[in-house]
Amino acid sequence: MHIVVCIKQVPDSAQIRVHPVTNTIMRQGVPAIVNPYDLFSLEEALRLKDEHGGRVTVITMGPPQADAALRKCISFGADDAILVTDRAFAGADTLATSFALASAITRIHETHAVDVVFAGKQTIDGDTAQVGPGVAKRLNLQLLTYISKIRALDVVSKTIEVERRAEGGVEVLRTQLPCLITMLEGTNEMRFATMDNMFRAARYKVQPWDRVAAGIEDVSKIGLKGSPTVVSKVFAPQPRATRAQMIQTDGDDPRDLSITLVSRIFTQHQKIAESLGHRADR
Repeated sequence: MHIVVCIKQVPDSAQIRVHPVTNTIMRQGVPAIVNPYDLFSLEEALRLKDEHGGRVTVITMGPPQADAALRKCISFGADDAILVTDRAFAGADTLATSFALASAITRIHETHAVDVVFAGKQTIDGDTAQVGPGVAKRLNLQLLTYISKIRALDVVSKTIEVERRAEGGVEVLRTQLPCLITMLEGTNEMRFATMDNMFRAARYKVQPWDRVAAGIEDVSKIGLKGSPTVVSKVFAPQPRATRAQMIQTDGDDPRDLSITLVSRIFTQHQKIAESLGHRADR
């Protein structure tokens, strides 16, 4: 069995700043990390490898320094790592990114058939949740999103059964391989890297693939040329001007607290009280 995990190196969101004049994200001096959502998918891929055998290949599209994120994945137990990097990919949006990754996975499939593709639910820098489904669409894979648990995988019949978190409950889905899976956060806990794997990651030579190696001939589908998305403005959320208020009551009865809270709301927001009064008069 061969599993491919799509990851992304992202800036640590806790330390991102926005330039006050240009309104662009200031990445200088901000440490880069593996997208946290991708780690849930990587751990699930490694668990399937532990149970059924096979190989796990991690892949990312990014600048040359993104090889640090791939080495991190190798230290956790991944077998191979591919960095899709080329100046032609610069400025890619989710449409162009999914095309580049799908092309690279197709090239991987030619040498070693791919059974399952994992991707993070979303990234903390873009939060679009579009790349995983975009890759699945381009590769014509069964798409399983928001998966909370993999219940069973049969390598002989090439089937997989999963639990999917849905509005109002949990869905149990069963489908044929190959498929693409995005795992929910909190579904597992990333293992610690072993000393042997850390030494292996330090020695490992990440495979850099340019657009030719990734099998991309049409440059109009990658980079800025293949990116119809236009970002007009980036801004930081405004800090709250008011602080939380503490409400205290003399009694222990929850109804006293409720009455005090409703009274305070109506006092501070007259329009709400007036609106409710008009509805009561009708």
